Amino acid sequence: MDKKTLSGSFVALAVAMALAMLLKDGYSANLMAWMAIAALIASGLRFVTLIGELNFAAAAFVGLGAYASGYSLTILELPFAVSLICGGLFAALIGVAFGYVTLKTKGPYFLLIGFAFTEVIRLIYTRIDVLGGNSGMIGIFPPDFLWERFTVFAVGLSGVLIMLMYAIEKSYLGKCFIGIRDNDQVVLSVGINVHMTKVLCLSIGAFVSGIAGGLTAFVNNVISPADFSFLLSTFALAYLKVGGEDHPIGPIAGAVMLVYLSSVSLSFGGGDHIFYGIAIILTLLVMPKGLFGLLEHLKTSRKTSSTVQQSTRESQI
Repeated sequence: MDKKTLSGSFVALAVAMALAMLLKDGYSANLMAWMAIAALIASGLRFVTLIGELNFAAAAFVGLGAYASGYSLTILELPFAVSLICGGLFAALIGVAFGYVTLKTKGPYFLLIGFAFTEVIRLIYTRIDVLGGNSGMIGIFPPDFLWERFTVFAVGLSGVLIMLMYAIEKSYLGKCFIGIRDNDQVVLSVGINVHMTKVLCLSIGAFVSGIAGGLTAFVNNVISPADFSFLLSTFALAYLKVGGEDHPIGPIAGAVMLVYLSSVSLSFGGGDHIFYGIAIILTLLVMPKGLFGLLEHLKTSRKTSSTVQQSTRESQI
């Protein structure tokens, strides 16, 4: 990551955290925290697309992180920070095992396995009494010193993790991920273990999803199996497609816009599932590269138009 991008990212994150500090209304603060968490989940989903796979098990890793954080805090009575990290590490550990077994498949086969894995994990929650069964877990509260500023913490942590993923993407390791997506045989020919590199990419995405799950538990204070169905992965895919997957800003823009519009749609009687489905269809038809791709296209068109006008004026002179 170059210095210009790094400094711009820190400025944007500081502005977002300052905005979060100004929010006094409880619902507005929670809405911003949900936007940050949604952006983090979508960014984790985008990170795994670097190896060319669509990880529909992302919802399962979010759920594993949420339950691990909730269990660590309410049952084991571990400190807040340790509980949150436990959520990320537990999801990453399961991600390593899941990826080692399933990443021998590709494309739609991997996607379907991820879908099935998410639903199996969700059903397991309902069978474990210590996790609250169908009712879920309650009383997952952040510490008192963060109670009124938890949105600021959620925005800050989400922003830092997204920046770290972008830094990895721009590193040598990130180039290996992209090389596997473009042609894994070329990467294999230079002596890189393609399978374990893909497992590493998935486990990083799982860790981020697990942290997002822990933040979800602390924001909502209550979690249940229904919160972590395959629909969560569908929503994350909508954020990614609507915002654009060619740049890390894309999933952030998509998450902010869709979470806000979804909250508005609740006043019209809900139907957010239909809302997200329509958003994906319209985006793929009208702007295949999402909002960020549309802005890049407009920027390029404007620059080309200016160049043509300048050339025309020079020729007339």
